[in-house]
Amino acid sequence: MAAGSGIAVTFTEELVGGASVDAYGIALRPQTLKLCKAADAILFGAVGGPKWDDAAPQSELRPGSALLGLRKGLGLFANLRPVRVDAAMASTSVLRPERVRGVDLMVVRELTGGLYFGQPKKTEKIREGGQQYQRATDTMVYTTPEIERIAHVAFRAAQSRRKKVTSIDKANVLENGVLWRDVVTSVGKQYPEIALDHMFVDNAAMQLVLRPTQFDVMLCENMFGDILSDEAAALAGSLGMLPSASLGATSGGRTFGFYEPAGGTAPDIAGKNLANPIAQILSAALMLRYSFGLNDAAAAVEGAVAKAISSGYRTGDIMSPSDASAKRVGTSGMGEVIAACV
Repeated sequence: MAAGSGIAVTFTEELVGGASVDAYGIALRPQTLKLCKAADAILFGAVGGPKWDDAAPQSELRPGSALLGLRKGLGLFANLRPVRVDAAMASTSVLRPERVRGVDLMVVRELTGGLYFGQPKKTEKIREGGQQYQRATDTMVYTTPEIERIAHVAFRAAQSRRKKVTSIDKANVLENGVLWRDVVTSVGKQYPEIALDHMFVDNAAMQLVLRPTQFDVMLCENMFGDILSDEAAALAGSLGMLPSASLGATSGGRTFGFYEPAGGTAPDIAGKNLANPIAQILSAALMLRYSFGLNDAAAAVEGAVAKAISSGYRTGDIMSPSDASAKRVGTSGMGEVIAACV
């Protein structure tokens, strides 16, 4: 792609997560974070695996702590996860084809607030009623500026889509849900061309299954967005199809971003040439669009993926028993087909 388009790209590789734990004894080294800050964008793989699962959630030996450290350290407050179901892929969804055909939505998730980052966050031993036991505390905190900036991202995304934002909260129970709804409503008045509605998170989870085509842009706080974006991913048939972009502030018309596939490391098939590379490839397309401003190049990559899928090429995770004409390929084979289609 770079050679064919005249785009010059310089890559520097670093270990993060489980690979970094094994090599250096820590999931995210300070020098790795420093290198990331000096880059124009980050194209990320995945972290995690069962061999590191016994580490405490906040431990520097836990691969996931690297992700939280990168998000916070790089100011990546907005996660964009597009979910699109091509007609050729409708049969691979867990839902009936007629229910998912035409799905084209984007989950916009606030990434640096809420339960995952709120303080206090602790586990303590307490004694009560003559009994001793443990109590764990996580605190869900949001401020007006945090909600405002992610709301602007959602409304701006809707401007280039179908001009609808559905804001997800739990305002009937949570104080921060009330604040979330009030602030989003206020920001929405600055975008009169965008239709805004509000939906409780439990109803949103149900509606994603019952009528997913009603959604355009879904605006969510951190934990709700984490859960709903994975549920939405199931509509496309496989996490291996879905990219994501985690964005920071925009400066000089460019946005610093962190781009990664929606799925994890899939340790059960590692090294077997079975994994679906499409999510990683589409993440690179998002990088071209949001961080480098190369919309034509991004569209060329996305078009190549669509052409490969419409031509019947499938990795194992998106094979349908009812599609006798599908051409099964491995990781490298799918990558080669897509490259030839660019």
